[in-house]
Amino acid sequence: MAAAGGSGGCWFLALALGVSLLKCLLIPTYHSTDFEVHRNWLAITHNLPVSQWYYEATSEWTLDYPPFFAWFEFALSHVAKYFDQEMLVIQNLNYSSQATVFFQRLSVIFTDILFVYAAHECCRYVNGKRPGKELLEKPMFVLAVLLLWNFGLLIVDHIHFQYNGFLFGLMLLSVARLFQKRHLEGALLFAVLLHFKHIYIYVAPAYCVYLLRSYCFTENKADGSLKWSSFSFLRITLLGLIVCLVSALSLGPFAVLGQLPQVISRLFPFKRGLCHAYWAPNFWALYNAVDKTLAVVGIKYKFLDPEKIPKASMTGGLVQEFQHTVLPSVTPLATLICTFISILPSVFCLWFKPQGPRGFLQCLILCALSSFMFGWHVHEKAILLAILPLSLLSVESPKRAGIYLILTTTGHFSLFPLLFTPPEIATKILLMLLFTVYSFSSLRALFRKEGRLLNWLETIYLIALVPLEIFCEIVFPLTPWKLKFPFIPLLLTSVYCALGITYAWLKLYVSVLTESVTVRQKAE
Repeated sequence: MAAAGGSGGCWFLALALGVSLLKCLLIPTYHSTDFEVHRNWLAITHNLPVSQWYYEATSEWTLDYPPFFAWFEFALSHVAKYFDQEMLVIQNLNYSSQATVFFQRLSVIFTDILFVYAAHECCRYVNGKRPGKELLEKPMFVLAVLLLWNFGLLIVDHIHFQYNGFLFGLMLLSVARLFQKRHLEGALLFAVLLHFKHIYIYVAPAYCVYLLRSYCFTENKADGSLKWSSFSFLRITLLGLIVCLVSALSLGPFAVLGQLPQVISRLFPFKRGLCHAYWAPNFWALYNAVDKTLAVVGIKYKFLDPEKIPKASMTGGLVQEFQHTVLPSVTPLATLICTFISILPSVFCLWFKPQGPRGFLQCLILCALSSFMFGWHVHEKAILLAILPLSLLSVESPKRAGIYLILTTTGHFSLFPLLFTPPEIATKILLMLLFTVYSFSSLRALFRKEGRLLNWLETIYLIALVPLEIFCEIVFPLTPWKLKFPFIPLLLTSVYCALGITYAWLKLYVSVLTESVTVRQKAE
């Protein structure tokens, strides 16, 4: 990895200011129930003592993020009171005055400063093998656009409404610190991140294995294998202290109050069911689709008794526990086992065939994708946990660039159902079109000498997203099926995108495992 030169400050600042302006223009747009979720958390943390934060249940949107995020809401609430005191009243459910909207939107834009800084740090460490190219075709410039102007992050945070920007900023900054060999800083940032939002536990195995292998063990043998005698007790003690101190600072007050079980039950609500109301495009979406298909065929040919089939539908907005009709029902333990098995090969590669920070980043992406594929109650937005770090690899290798284009295009398209109001249809299509066209054109220009990034089958699959969108948004609402089968567009989107994301996951896995074998052969 080579650091980018310091002459790029002006163009990076221009990119950051440009996207910030776009975010400001999106302030009046539709916002989801997540807006009310965070308003309610502002009210809870502002009015109640810490001992009641994880018990308050006036609203159905109870506090279910780790304590650091609760303290973050507490800090925001003391600024919010200067905009509109009424937003801080717990009983004011679904309160959304103009001042409230302005404050909450502005708070997301302001905290994105951390994401901008993290993106800048990452851009300094992309592979700079093409110094002779124009600025617009340099890897660091392309990466800056792919990160700062990421379509998924824009619509999830600045239309749908969430605070993912500064959280991804913490993650990317920790990755950048590991590339800089500032291991303790990277570990600290990730430990803090886990206590802001526990979904990042998906990638914790990559951090644990990499820090143990590359930081706690200080030497390798001549053949690249581990030299066990080089283990540093001091280094692992320092890492342990970081984890313990951050955890004590976050969870300590609740442990003293005897509320740790209550906090854990809020953070891991397994009774919500296998899938979200809109199926995340993963393995379980395909599993559910197969189960439904078998049920329909079974009823038609009288293999199944219609009266014994559950009436509830996982596509009807229900998120509680669900029993499959034909296939075996899936338990939280089953998803945990599947997830554990799916990340094992990437973790083994990181331990036995380390490739430095780049190998760590590959393992992180595979852990994120594997958890997305097999996790319990996964949200469709979790695909960003793989897309954003994969951006760093996409500008370094044509193989990774092709995988990035498949995963990003499919993953971003799977977010379309989040914005279902008519005024936002044109906005989401335009923003995705601009980002997708730039992604394809810039990466193709970056690797023009390496040939095609996608084969003909991959190209056809991605092009087919266009007629799928036309059917879901224009054709289906005009059909009589709309009243009887309102879930069809969500079902089609989820299942079709699940095919693409599964393919990208498998292709990345095969690529990483193949490279590991090549590295071993070269070493031998």
